Amino acid sequence: MVKSRPILTKSITTSVIYVAADLSSQTITLPASESYDLMRTLRMAGYGIIILGPSLHFWFNFVSKVLPKKDLISTFKKILMGQTLYGPVMNVVFFSLNAFLQGKDKSLFVAFSIYWVLFILLPIKIHWLFMLLIFFFMTNQEHFSSNIVNDTDHMPIYDLQKTA
Repeated sequence: MVKSRPILTKSITTSVIYVAADLSSQTITLPASESYDLMRTLRMAGYGIIILGPSLHFWFNFVSKVLPKKDLISTFKKILMGQTLYGPVMNVVFFSLNAFLQGKDKSLFVAFSIYWVLFILLPIKIHWLFMLLIFFFMTNQEHFSSNIVNDTDHMPIYDLQKTA
């Protein structure tokens, strides 16, 4: 299905992973007396299927066209592009959209001012290793598996945003 409908496949995969990551995050962070926030989970599913899945498809295709080689230098350039261009933009989109959908436009600026270092440093701790493996060993059709890495790094920060 990845070859015949790549965007749809990647979007659905991303959405499912986002739902699983959100439910896991809520399970870990919620006190026993509180119930799951199903609207939050729906926002995560929508973000995965409408925004992140398609954007990852186009991003990986773009990066593979700009840097088609799979040597180590090209791979590190791809990682650097992802860490400095795609990642920060998608973090802003993720948190802006969630704040807007929750009616918390002002809390977005508070969260960014408090946690901006985490927005940059947290993905760097994990992303580079997975991106190295993904860019070095996988074809464009297999890149949808990288959604796991991209999807799960928002959840700890998203839980921090609730306190801002």
